[in-house]
Amino acid sequence: MKATIALLALLVVSIGYFTNNAYAEVSENQAFLLEGSGFAVTEDEIKTSEIDIGLSSQDRRGSSINFVTEDGFVTLGEDDFIISELEGKFLRDGRYIRLNGNIESSSGPETSISFFGRLIDESKDASVYGFTGRITTNDETYKIIYTTKLTTLSKIDQVTESVTANDNALRILKFASTQGIDENKVPGQQTTGTKLAFFSEDRISIEPGTTITIVNDDTVSHSILSGKENYGDRYNPFTPDIEYLGVQRISTGPLEPGESVTITFEDAGFYRLYDPDYPWMKIVAYVFPNTEQTIFGEGQNLGN
Repeated sequence: MKATIALLALLVVSIGYFTNNAYAEVSENQAFLLEGSGFAVTEDEIKTSEIDIGLSSQDRRGSSINFVTEDGFVTLGEDDFIISELEGKFLRDGRYIRLNGNIESSSGPETSISFFGRLIDESKDASVYGFTGRITTNDETYKIIYTTKLTTLSKIDQVTESVTANDNALRILKFASTQGIDENKVPGQQTTGTKLAFFSEDRISIEPGTTITIVNDDTVSHSILSGKENYGDRYNPFTPDIEYLGVQRISTGPLEPGESVTITFEDAGFYRLYDPDYPWMKIVAYVFPNTEQTIFGEGQNLGN
């Protein structure tokens, strides 16, 4: 246990050290993905823990911006918790994040969380935060420490009536089925640049009722479904919506090379889209009202 306390102390000190010169650019009416992992500790045990939550920022008040949690989960060892009632706030123009509320699992009572994050570092793609706090169940209180990534989506102009559907298109890229490798060329040669890309955008934010076009530019057939990602399960990485929501929200059916199909996000919420035959192909979609612009984000693909 002394070693655990020493480890946590070292991590907390490191977080405080790196925070000094970091600065996060957060704004109103923006979509974010907060994802990361770490440890939950009691006097008797250490459990791994993960967090993956979709956020949307609201109105600014001084140097603070409230946000709402759209959807997501927290894990505690082997237990998965979905978002129940969480509220949060960006403090001091994004230098800090506060997150409080309840999460729940299908097999147990509500569990409360209270997290506080400090900005460590940032790049043009994401900001890194160190989180400390507590997860409190009926039986135990766990002290947590996470390293997380907060990804912001870039904005483009809202599609107008004079714009065709293909101008609001999401494209399946060539060689997505082979993870960016042209099998007819040198083995291991990436054809999509320095970072793997399977879609033209892999994180989007839109209003409910928005229709987009999916275009298959690959050399094989694809189909896109919505579902739940099963983290850590390499044999069954996704569960389609119909198996746990009772309805399939998005299903394109087979999409042959060169074909396109339009899909409509009818309901607000947090969507994970994937190809069941090529599970590395996945998209995060935030669908919530009062979005002033359609947002297409150039994500990191492997970080979804």
